[in-house]
Amino acid sequence: MAVEFAQTNASSQALKQVFQKVNAQSCPRHFNFHLHTVHSDGRLQPEELIQQAIAIGLQDLAITDHHTVSGCQVAQRYLDELKLSIPHLEYTAPRVWTGVEINANLLDVDVHILGYAFDHQHLSITPYLQRKTTTGKAYQANNVIAAIHQAGGLAVLAHPARYKRSPQDLIPAAASLGIDGVESFYAYDNPQPWRPSATETQRVQQLARHHNLLSTCGTDTHGLSLLKRL
Repeated sequence: MAVEFAQTNASSQALKQVFQKVNAQSCPRHFNFHLHTVHSDGRLQPEELIQQAIAIGLQDLAITDHHTVSGCQVAQRYLDELKLSIPHLEYTAPRVWTGVEINANLLDVDVHILGYAFDHQHLSITPYLQRKTTTGKAYQANNVIAAIHQAGGLAVLAHPARYKRSPQDLIPAAASLGIDGVESFYAYDNPQPWRPSATETQRVQQLARHHNLLSTCGTDTHGLSLLKRL
């Protein structure tokens, strides 16, 4: 277990370096860290998601199904099989990072916290991988963030301008609990083609910089195309 945790911790440090490269042009064709499959409320099979990611030329991605990593596991196995049958994919295929989206209570608001690059077998994270929202103490944001960290991962506040309280309230609160980053680049009005919402992005980025948080990007895809949300 100690060796596995060390590997997971090294993985999260590598992902942190990727996050530091993210900008307004990163998503959806270079990086995409917010994707859903049929294993939660998305419409894509994990295999279809991987096929699209290869076709688009994505460098790094994370499947962040709600309260489960089963879609991520299927996708990784499929990608590994493709690499064996198509050798050049070893050099061009995207990296798939372990991910999950977890409901949590922050300032009495239901928010979504994205977990990345964690050990899904770690006891701290298993209560959040049961395909349902937790209750009681486990539902509190401080405990969600702590569980992701204990499993060697990174915690990110998803779409911080989509909640009943403002980013100006939520981001400082999340930062005080030790969250690692915020999803700065997000399309709140579902534009075609996908692009991060300018006003919200500027506001969230300023808060992220002020609180020394990483900025991530994602389409929050629930439909059949990785290039848009729905």
